Order: sequence, then C-alpha cells, then structure tokens
Amino acid sequence: MSAQEIDNYLESLEEPQRTTLARLRQTILDVLPEAEQAISYGLPAFKIRGKTVAGFAAFKYHLSYLPHSGSVFPELQHELVGYSTSSGALRFEIYEPLPRSLVERLIAVRLRQAFPAE
Repeated sequence: MSAQEIDNYLESLEEPQRTTLARLRQTILDVLPEAEQAISYGLPAFKIRGKTVAGFAAFKYHLSYLPHSGSVFPELQHELVGYSTSSGALRFEIYEPLPRSLVERLIAVRLRQAFPAE
C-alpha cells in the first residue's frame, strides 16, 4: 500500500472530484504529515501507527470524508450543520473542499478516540 495507490485512485476520477479530493488529501497530509497513505476497503485512507484515522471517497453527485469511526460526528454535530452525514461518512459537494479547520477538528477527535492515553 502506498501513496501511489491514492494517486491512481485520484487519476481515475473526473473533474471536479479529482481536484477537490486532491485538496482534501493535501489538507489531511498537512495535519498528519506522519500518516501512512493506503487503500482501505478500496478507498484512500490515512493511518497513524496502524490505525486508520481518515479517508475519503468519490461518488457521482457527492464526495465523502470518512473518519473510520462512528463516534466522531456526534462530538462535532454543531460544526456539521449543513452537511449530510451517516454514521461513517460526511458528504460534501464535489465543487467545495471541506474547510481546513473542519478537517483539523475531525482528525483531532478521531486521534483522541484512537489513542486515548496520549
């Protein structure tokens, strides 16, 4: 598993999905420069010490941020007003990248849950 696999995933997408998710990927890497890039369940994922803490996916009419935990969104419900969510996906528009501050918060909550003693 490698960054090349995520490159291949992004290259397979049409615009604007490709550019929007490339920006999300860079934001995640800015927040988690030590993250291992991989493919998990066929989708781009970012791992810290073997635990998947973030990911994303493209669909025809929306994009999704995947926290790889069903308990991230309840902690941020006030910050997610206006977004459609399920227990494992935050859906957003193909033309609008998620704000960096929101990605930072999503990752912070997931890291706190994944590594509670730190």
